[in-house]
Amino acid sequence: MTNFKDDSSQYLISTVSKRSGVKSDLVRAWERRYQAVTPTRTAGGHRVYTDQDIARLKLLNQATSSGHSISQIARFSLDQLKKLLQHDPSITLPDPNNTVLLTGERKFLAEDYVEKCYAAVLAFDAKMLESHFENAIVELGSQSFIENLLTPLLTKIDKHRKSGELRPVHEHMASAIIRSLTYILRNNNPCSEHAPRMIVSTPIGQIYELGALLAAIIAELKGWQVTYLGADLPAEEIAVAVKYTNARAVTISISFSNDDHIIPKEIRRLRKLIGNNVALIVGGRSAAYYEAVLDEVGVVKIQSYEHFRQILDELASANAAAL
Repeated sequence: MTNFKDDSSQYLISTVSKRSGVKSDLVRAWERRYQAVTPTRTAGGHRVYTDQDIARLKLLNQATSSGHSISQIARFSLDQLKKLLQHDPSITLPDPNNTVLLTGERKFLAEDYVEKCYAAVLAFDAKMLESHFENAIVELGSQSFIENLLTPLLTKIDKHRKSGELRPVHEHMASAIIRSLTYILRNNNPCSEHAPRMIVSTPIGQIYELGALLAAIIAELKGWQVTYLGADLPAEEIAVAVKYTNARAVTISISFSNDDHIIPKEIRRLRKLIGNNVALIVGGRSAAYYEAVLDEVGVVKIQSYEHFRQILDELASANAAAL
């Protein structure tokens, strides 16, 4: 049973998510952190929400999708949210000067967060690190959070792990928290039914998945329908997913290199299985190690986040033209 309803018209979170368009995990995050809604609980401890809660979540979803920060509008009334979406000049945000940060300001703020997050990693304080991440996502937005905070932070963690200042367990702790927050980063808006489809994974033996996860999130933010498969998959399984979803592209991440021939063999095999009509995109900090085979099979190599977005736009345009 997916919903609970009584004379007070109360619903379980699965029904609320379906009717509001806000994913269940995000509903909980907005509730816990910003008190955007205040559900009651059943005798069995289940959260139950009202029709008014659903209406609020719908409007909050529309407003955040338009660029407003949830931290600034979470306590707005239904009437205020409606006026905000209608661009009513009588509605003012709590701090209008910080509603939209300029690129330079975002980078400066992100640099500050990098230092605070690294200090939390060094102290092995998972709760503090998660708090910094949640605040940064709200203040920076998903794209800037990934590019200007996560990437330099992970690079710094990797550097200090190699120097001995950090242990592998520090890196694993940070990675686990990042994975747990991907539901906040991911695009909450439904894709167009005509949106191009993409498969994202890592090749067999590549167990580190953060690069692939971030690629999936960026593609979703660009309007792609993304099926994320996780890490460490053989070419045959990735190719089967392409067939099932009729994907236009496959993106794989290569995070580390070694001297065996597994990765070159898998890349050649994947290209053969998916054919030349499906774009094969490869990124990751060790992708350059396999540049010879990538060139051989005609892989699109990601040079930067901006380059990846450009690739996505070009493929999406080609897909639209073919419809």
